Amino acid sequence: VFCLTGLDKILIIEQSPHSEVKSKSNSKPEENQLPVTHPSVKSWVKRLIDIVGALVGLFITGILFIPIAIFIKLDSPGPIFFGQIRCGWMGKNFRMWKFRSMCVNAEQLKSKIKNQAQGAIFKNENDPRITKVGNFLRRKSLDELPQFWNVLRGDMSLVGTRPPTPDEVERYEVPQWQRLDVKPGMTGEWQVNGRSQVKNFEDIIRLDLKYQQNWSLMYDIKLIIKTVGILFKKGGGAY
Repeated sequence: VFCLTGLDKILIIEQSPHSEVKSKSNSKPEENQLPVTHPSVKSWVKRLIDIVGALVGLFITGILFIPIAIFIKLDSPGPIFFGQIRCGWMGKNFRMWKFRSMCVNAEQLKSKIKNQAQGAIFKNENDPRITKVGNFLRRKSLDELPQFWNVLRGDMSLVGTRPPTPDEVERYEVPQWQRLDVKPGMTGEWQVNGRSQVKNFEDIIRLDLKYQQNWSLMYDIKLIIKTVGILFKKGGGAY
């Protein structure tokens, strides 16, 4: 159970400060030390909230799965789910899952679509690859329900930074790697600040760093509450 939920990694991380003190006493101050793990990654309470939230989310996903799957299949040929490689904590690759909202050859067509964003991100408000059902799923953020599985596995958190793709990370400059110090989240500062309108990569970096600098369990809870409120507003869905 610990391996499935990722709690084994949290417990190991939380034991590390004791061993770190011991190793520091036997080493020179000038020697390079490993980077300090962000408190959000070490917090077992945050991980417990993620597990409970993921289980509730997967229960809701199970209820909505059949109607969503039927509409996806009737709308366009192809699989129900879409998996894409994203970069998580410390740049570790993982497969992030969504309900498919685009045509099956969307990745091959990406180079032909105009990028309306600035920097190491890709956005197009009228992306022709998005299906009719996919457009509805995105507006209501229903396409992201399968990500609760990523949260349960420990690849993601309920709240965190925007999960980048490997090709985006390849374009990072050194300061931008800091956003990989925490787990990516299903929601975060970029979500509650109108992510469909955020088209500048530097703005995303600013929002992600704001989350990292101000992180606390109460901060996470506030962002979750704000996200729920946005989802019930007209036009308050995803990008």
